[in-house]
Amino acid sequence: MTKEQVLKQYFGYDTFRPLQADIIDTILRNEDCMVLMPTGGGKSLCFQVPALLKEGLTVVLSPLIALMKDQVEALRGNGVGAAYLNSSLSQQEQDSVLWKCKLGELKLLYVAPERLFSQNTLRFLQDLQISLFAIDESHCISAWGHDFRPEYRQLSILKREFPQVPIVALTATADRVTRRDILKQLGIVDAPVFLASFDRPNLSLTVLPGLRRTEQIKRFVSERPKQPGIVYCLSRKGTESVCEGLQKAGISAAYYHAGMSSDERSRAQERFLRDDVQVMVATVAFGMGIDKSNIRWVIHYNLPSNVESFYQEIGRAGRDGLPADTVLFYSFSDFMMRQEMITKSESPQEQKEVLEAKLNRIKQYAEADICRRRILLSYFNENVEKDCGNCDVCRNPRSKFDATLIAQKALSGIARTRQNVAMGMLIDILRGSRNQNILRQGYDKLPTFGVGKDLRGEQWADYLSQLLNSGIIDIAYDEGHAFKLNDKSWDVLKNGLKVDLVQFVSGEERKARQEELAPKEKTKKEVIKDAMFERLRTLRKQISDKLDLPPFVIFSDATLSEMAQRRPISEAQMKAISGVGDEKYKRYGKAFIDEIVAFARENNQTGTRVAVKGLTYLDTLELYEQGLDLQSIAETRNLNSGTIVGHLVKLKTEGHDIDFWRFIRKQEYEAIMEAARAVDYQPNTAVAPIFDYLNQHYDYGIIRLALAIGEKT
Repeated sequence: MTKEQVLKQYFGYDTFRPLQADIIDTILRNEDCMVLMPTGGGKSLCFQVPALLKEGLTVVLSPLIALMKDQVEALRGNGVGAAYLNSSLSQQEQDSVLWKCKLGELKLLYVAPERLFSQNTLRFLQDLQISLFAIDESHCISAWGHDFRPEYRQLSILKREFPQVPIVALTATADRVTRRDILKQLGIVDAPVFLASFDRPNLSLTVLPGLRRTEQIKRFVSERPKQPGIVYCLSRKGTESVCEGLQKAGISAAYYHAGMSSDERSRAQERFLRDDVQVMVATVAFGMGIDKSNIRWVIHYNLPSNVESFYQEIGRAGRDGLPADTVLFYSFSDFMMRQEMITKSESPQEQKEVLEAKLNRIKQYAEADICRRRILLSYFNENVEKDCGNCDVCRNPRSKFDATLIAQKALSGIARTRQNVAMGMLIDILRGSRNQNILRQGYDKLPTFGVGKDLRGEQWADYLSQLLNSGIIDIAYDEGHAFKLNDKSWDVLKNGLKVDLVQFVSGEERKARQEELAPKEKTKKEVIKDAMFERLRTLRKQISDKLDLPPFVIFSDATLSEMAQRRPISEAQMKAISGVGDEKYKRYGKAFIDEIVAFARENNQTGTRVAVKGLTYLDTLELYEQGLDLQSIAETRNLNSGTIVGHLVKLKTEGHDIDFWRFIRKQEYEAIMEAARAVDYQPNTAVAPIFDYLNQHYDYGIIRLALAIGEKT
C-alpha cells in the first residue's frame, strides 16, 4: 500500500496536512527526525502511517496512561493492531500484550519511559524486529522545557542499543533552545527538524480581568450548552471550589487533581471523555495527552507558569479544527503568587532564573496590547506579518505609532554589545546609566550609550517586550537571557523596515477591557445544521455507551459537523466525509445514514425543508423493497417511470441490491435491444428513436430499464 492508501483506508482522510507526507517519507527512509506541530496538528499520523507501512513493530514512548489508552482505542477502532504496556494492566494482560508482540500481531506498542527501563522490557524489545521509536511529548527530555522529566534522560540509550532503528521525536511545545537540547539528548543532533506552523486560527484568544471569575465562567458556560470544556485552576482547593459553584448553578461538572486517589481521577476523566459531564475543573495534572477532539473551550482561572504550558493547555480545545474559545483570567496577584512559588522551590538557581524569565513572558502576553496570536507564534520563533483578527486585542485594537527609530536604537544596542546583554543591562545602556556594571564592561563608550534617555525605564521595558513578542528580537535563556538578533532585526536595522508599536500605558492608566461573549444570531441553515449535529451527537453517545468507548473514538465533532453539512445517505457519500474510513463505515456508517434520513423526513413533514442529496432515491428504494412494480412506484411517487428507472440505476451503482429483471420480461428486453441495434443507439443519448421504432408500444421507463440491463451485461 502507499501512504495515501493507508491514510484513506485506516484513518478516512483523503490528503495529508502540511509536512506530514515529508515526515513519513523521511521515516520510511529509516532516517531520524524531529517533529514540532501544535496540539491537534496531526503529529500521531506522522508515526502511525509509517508503522503500518514498515515491517516490524513501532514502539511509542509516551508519558501518560491516558494518552496511551486513547490512542490505542482509536487505532483499534480503525482496524489497527495496537496495545500499551503500563501499570493499569494486570500481569496477565501484560503477558498477553508481550505474546502478541512476539507473534507479530501488533504494529504499534505504547510504553511509558519508566516501563522501558524495568522488567527487562528493553531486552525483550531487542529480540523483536523494531521498525521505529516514536518519542511523544519529547520536550520532557530537556531541562529547558516546561515539563522536564528526569526519567526521559535515559532515552539516550536507544540510539546506542538500536543504532539502525530510526527515532522520531515529537512535541507541540519547544522553543529554539529546547529543540537543540532534545536532539542532543537523543543523540540525533543532525536530524532534520520539521517545524509546522504553530498557528491555530480556529482558537479564539481572550484575556479577562480576574474579577468575579466564577460568575463569569457560569455565564460563559451557560451560553455554550452541551459544549465540553476545561477550567484550569492553580490549586487543588480551587478546583473543588469552582466545581462546586458550577454544580450549584446546574452545570454538569467534575474536578480532577493530584490529591485524589487514582480511581477517583480515572472515574472523573472517563466521565469527561464520554461526555457524561460537560465541564472538567482541574489542575495541570489533567490533560496532557488527552485525545478528546471535541473540547470546545478552555478557561485558565489562574495565570499559567509559562507560555509553553499555556499553549499546550489551550491547544486541547478545537483539536478537530472547529472553532473553539480560550479565556485567560489575569490579575497581578496571580503573577506574584507564581513568582513566590518559584522562589520557594528547591530548583537550582539557574533553573529558577529560567522559570522566572518564562513567567515574565506569559505575564507580557496577559498584559499585551498587540495581537495575542502574534505573541504566541513569535515565542516559538514563527514570523507572522499580520494580526489574527480572532483575539480580544484585534477585536478591540489600541492605536499604534511608528516606532522604527526606537526599535533601531534598541537593536543597535544589542548588536554593539555583541548580543550578550539581557533586558536590564540594555535599558541601562540606552538610558545612559553609569552604574558599576556598565562602567566595568566599558559599555559607556558605545555609540548607543544614552541614545534612549528620553524614555523612562518602564517605557523601554514595555517597548522591548513588544519587540520580543513581535519576533523582532529573540531571547536565549541558556545564555543568561541575552537578547539576540534575527533576520527581521537586521531588516529593521539595515533596511529601515517599519516597526509599529502600541503606545506605552502606565499601570495606573491601564484598565481592563471585557468583551461580551454572546453568540451571534444564527441563520436558518445554521439552525438546521446544528439540530442535525445534535441528533448525530446523541446517536454517537448511544453507540459509545453501548461499546464502552469515548464518543470521539466513534467519530470526531469535525466529522459529525461535515455529516450535518453534507448529509450523506449512501456508502459513497459517507466515505467521502473526512474521518470515515473503511473500518469506520463498516461499523457505524449505516446507523448514521439512517439517522440523517430520519431527521430529514421528520423535518420535511413539519414543513422545515431539509435538503438531502439522494433522499428521493431512498424513497424509491423503500417502495422497491415493499415489492411494488414499476408503474405503482411511479404513481405512488407522482413521477414518470423513466425517472424511477433512473433512481433504480443510481441505487444499483451505489451498491444496493436491485433486481432489474423484476420489472421486465425477457422477450420485452430482447425486442428493445434489437430496436436499439437497429437505430444504432449510443449510450447517454435520447431513446425517442427506439420508442418510435417500436411503434410506441413500450413506455420510456421500460426502454431505459432494458438499456440499463444491457449496459450492465
